[in-house]
Amino acid sequence: MTDRAAFLDHIFNTLSAIEADGLMKRERLITGPQGAHVAMAGREMLNLCANNYLGLADDPRLIAAAKAAMDDHGFGMASVRFICGTQDLHRRLETRLAQFLNQDDSILFAACFDANGGLFEPLFGPEDAVISDSLNHASIIDGIRLCKAKRYRYANSDMADLEAQLKAARADQARFILIATDGVFSMDGYFAKLPEIRAIADRYGAMIMVDDCHATGFIGPEGRGTPARAGLKVDLLTGTLGKALGGALGGYIAGPQEVIDLLRQRARPYLFSNALPPAVVGAALAALDIVEAADDLRAKLSENATYWRDGLTDAGFTLLPGEHPIVPVMLGDANFAQAMAADLFTRGIHVAGFFFPVVPNGQARIRTQMNAALTRDDLDQALAAFRTAGKSTGILK
Repeated sequence: MTDRAAFLDHIFNTLSAIEADGLMKRERLITGPQGAHVAMAGREMLNLCANNYLGLADDPRLIAAAKAAMDDHGFGMASVRFICGTQDLHRRLETRLAQFLNQDDSILFAACFDANGGLFEPLFGPEDAVISDSLNHASIIDGIRLCKAKRYRYANSDMADLEAQLKAARADQARFILIATDGVFSMDGYFAKLPEIRAIADRYGAMIMVDDCHATGFIGPEGRGTPARAGLKVDLLTGTLGKALGGALGGYIAGPQEVIDLLRQRARPYLFSNALPPAVVGAALAALDIVEAADDLRAKLSENATYWRDGLTDAGFTLLPGEHPIVPVMLGDANFAQAMAADLFTRGIHVAGFFFPVVPNGQARIRTQMNAALTRDDLDQALAAFRTAGKSTGILK
């Protein structure tokens, strides 16, 4: 057998094992725009699994702004930023984001995965330390791996363990220490304990980095995120344009001017990736104008999350506690999660099962997500479907 044949045989066996373990992820085609309702397999489905928190993914104002940006600035940049890929739109958005987030400046990336992947390596060396929450997003974990700083990890939101890791980093004579955390832990819907983290960080002279992807636009005053919700400022803030801010793509890092200036010189995903297309940038500028004035949408989102959470609890499902629009329905076994999602699909409800390696073994779930475009009738329809599917799959008695 040739090396290539042996390699492909190995890949086939790996895929077969994933299938046998009930861990195979499959994509379903949407034949129209993202929204509270989507077209799938020739039918309309109620969508409970998108990061479209404010319902802006198909908003006519964003679509119009994207079209106008293409008319004025073209389709794509065909270049990285420092060669010939920067337009006035890019700088307008970076300045606008910095103002919105109460930071000196910001820098755009193709995705927040790239932002987190490019953040750590230019800023921290072997003399430094990065202390990471154990449930941080994969992009933070990968970004930290790419830098040469000493790595420490603390148990999720465990402030005693965080302090122990800070003491260890100081004992190891770290020059600079950065605490890295999600603002919201996306699989659980838990908020990071930013006031406690800030207090501990200040005692040890450490800095704080927050990934606010599941908060920007809809959490905190005027949607300015988890630091604003906590009434404090963090040192570095990353986030996305691909969730509440229109749902397309693009990420950013916001922080002190000196940091942003250095990242423009050294951040590899920035230096070696095309600039964001004008349509995305133009729509993101419009989205920021919308979300600053969107107290009504944020109120509707909060109302929907409370109603949905109460309804699932009354039905007998096990939920993780919280107040975020992420509402995980805990099922334990991956096969249960897949069966429940498949059953709900037949009832016109689009959800996704989450299981290893996205979440730990034995903690499979259906992560439901609320958005402001869902009506009370939508939620009642979905609750009825969940009750019926729960009984038909044996999850509810």
